[in-house]
Amino acid sequence: MGNNELPFPYTVKEIDLKKYARMPVRTHLIQAGENIVEVVVKYTKDIVNNDDIVFISEKATAASQGRAYYLHEIEPGFFAIFLSKHVKKVPYGIGLGCPHSMQMAIQECGLIRILFAAAVHVVSKVLLKRDGDFYRVAGKQAALIDGPVAYAIPPFNKMVVLGPKDPEGIARRISQEINCRVCIVDVNDIAGAWVIGSSEGLDEKLVEVILDDNPLGQTDEQTPLGIIRRLS
Repeated sequence: MGNNELPFPYTVKEIDLKKYARMPVRTHLIQAGENIVEVVVKYTKDIVNNDDIVFISEKATAASQGRAYYLHEIEPGFFAIFLSKHVKKVPYGIGLGCPHSMQMAIQECGLIRILFAAAVHVVSKVLLKRDGDFYRVAGKQAALIDGPVAYAIPPFNKMVVLGPKDPEGIARRISQEINCRVCIVDVNDIAGAWVIGSSEGLDEKLVEVILDDNPLGQTDEQTPLGIIRRLS
């Protein structure tokens, strides 16, 4: 395949006079028990170049690890119900503003840490007029939890999805298989992109800028991974 040839439709992002193609790759619906390394290799090994960057949705990665739970599998406790009522509502997802997702945050991070994070948030909000300290204290796994939203592709519209385990290790294993740089990303239409795990030699900040308009889509596109290729 020629250096700039991409087999599927793509969009272009220009940064500092350099152009990058972002090509979403459509796959089957990834389910629990699948090997995400094998899935990515299957869909990309014949189309990537060594200079490309393959990026994979954190939700698809987590789903393959069995870290997506139906609402009926989760029983919110008192603290989950109480704390979720005080989560700031945002336009790009429900986050921990659902008792079920808050319950999973408590199980992932521990009740003491979540309560301490909530207390720090209240203090910083009142005294410093600052948002975001809840997640700074609660940690990465709390920030990565996705609650159920109507626009998500079924069955994820009725599920809570935790952050993936070992995204760094997964990115490196995939990179070894397909011989290009790889990253696991959390992206949405409003909050931009966040690289949560990457292989060696990848510029995470550059990738976050390239993907900050979410070229994978947010609803039923069924494109949980994509390819970045520099065009000029």
